[in-house]
Amino acid sequence: MRCVTALRSLALTTFLLTVAFPLFSQQAPDTFRWINFHSPKDQDTVVWVTRSLAVQDWTSIREIAVQYDAALVVTTNRANPQSTANAETFSVWSVSLTNHIVAPLIGGVNLRWLDWMRFADSAPQELAVIYDNCRECNPNTYFTAFHYDIAQHRWTARWIRGGQGVPLWSANTPPGIQWTQVYAAIAEPNGREFIATWSHFDYDNKKPSNDVVFRYDIDPSTRQERSLQLLKGDAEAMELRLCRAQDAVPDLQRGQDSPLCRELIKPILERKPVITPPANNHGQSAPPRVRH
Repeated sequence: MRCVTALRSLALTTFLLTVAFPLFSQQAPDTFRWINFHSPKDQDTVVWVTRSLAVQDWTSIREIAVQYDAALVVTTNRANPQSTANAETFSVWSVSLTNHIVAPLIGGVNLRWLDWMRFADSAPQELAVIYDNCRECNPNTYFTAFHYDIAQHRWTARWIRGGQGVPLWSANTPPGIQWTQVYAAIAEPNGREFIATWSHFDYDNKKPSNDVVFRYDIDPSTRQERSLQLLKGDAEAMELRLCRAQDAVPDLQRGQDSPLCRELIKPILERKPVITPPANNHGQSAPPRVRH
């Protein structure tokens, strides 16, 4: 029954998928491809994924991508048949194409696909997304990227902690605090990219303000994910880099228009020569006295 429901729902979601999944400008790995639900040659994969997810909680399968022997699958779940489409939640799974093993990756609402990104030298590009944790609330927005793990033969998500990815933005401002948030994905000259976030907390002169700056990247020596809190000069340099956003990745930056950033990057005025006359100058002059 799950299989029939999934296949029938594919035609209804074709238009939505065209909107939700933009064309990527960067080149995908040669071993990666999106499944075409209408192609007869892909039906075996659709059926395999559907059966693998049969015991999970979902309403429809929205997307399937395949790399090597694992599928990256997006499902949606509607609480009841009367719910509107924008009330759905999503889940992303890694599904083995050899033994039906399923691993949940992330879940939430308002999934937005970004461009392909590269976080390590000579490494394949990865699929980047941002998403929210709730809809009818003050949401938190997160970032992650999906990549195929060759050692484990499965898809994994980057920088997952507490079930969520990199915390980019929060609409939950604590009372009595002015909270300024800035983030960006930054591209370095060598082609690697990383995520940086800056939170500035102002306590209305009750105590000194506080700045928290993080960098999320891949350690080039171990190829492991890192979450580094930057301090002192490193933090100040990153704050300036975030606000200038000269090397920021398009569609993955926010907060650069905040008063905090405008104050930080305001132009320094050069000192101009003084051309006004002194205060005791009355605009009069007298020729020198003639000596006899």
